[in-house]
Amino acid sequence: MTRTVKQLFDLTGKTALVTGGSRGLGLQMAHALGEAGARVMIASRKAPELEQAVAELQAAGIDAHWRAANCADQHELQSLGEHALNTLGHVDVLLNNAGAAWGAPAEDHPIDGWDKVMNLNVRGYFILSQYIGKHCMIPRRSGSIINIASITGLGGNPTGINTIAYNTSKAAVINFSCALAGEWGTHNIRVNAICPGFFPSKMTAGTFETYGEDTLISHAPLRRLGDDEDLKGITLLYASDAGKHITGQWLAIDGGVSCITGG
Repeated sequence: MTRTVKQLFDLTGKTALVTGGSRGLGLQMAHALGEAGARVMIASRKAPELEQAVAELQAAGIDAHWRAANCADQHELQSLGEHALNTLGHVDVLLNNAGAAWGAPAEDHPIDGWDKVMNLNVRGYFILSQYIGKHCMIPRRSGSIINIASITGLGGNPTGINTIAYNTSKAAVINFSCALAGEWGTHNIRVNAICPGFFPSKMTAGTFETYGEDTLISHAPLRRLGDDEDLKGITLLYASDAGKHITGQWLAIDGGVSCITGG
């Protein structure tokens, strides 16, 4: 029987693990998954922020849990994966969102800063995907992995924004998603990436200070920035059966910025 659109997007009975889920884009996407019916576990480094975020999710009627973890540390990621499987029973949707940025001119960029960005933004995504894939999704022959990249992964920056490590890491996330989709498609596991544009957040504060909100808005064909709803639709599409024939793809959610900058 052909399902209705509402049935295709419904996540009732599904589970999701969201890293970097205590605030900003991660919390917005956790809301989307939970509002569609999924049980959700969020993770980040700081327990007080997680407790506050889970209280917000639960107030919205979402079955939400949390676990503090450094998503750049192999052992903490594997422990997070184990805890998620023990608590949720299985993980249907893994959303890799935890990330870091570092601003410095390329010629003076500290190596430890480069390593910090790469370890969290790329290595961490791989380690957690590997764990959840091996211990849950491959045996169950089912799953959706959503990786948060960025439009900065599609090219360079305007003059004055010096984030070469961040840009490089997000380009790696896009190709990581494509490569993993190619390998794990045979297990009925879908892997896709989201490339947000400019959303007000703690991570983008430096860009807003450099250029100003009005300038950033003027560069977008839609003449607006991302808001607290703009990632919900694509998250739900990738996570649900509405997107069951979509894998190895990326989509920019940026008000059209990338279409005029060549991304």
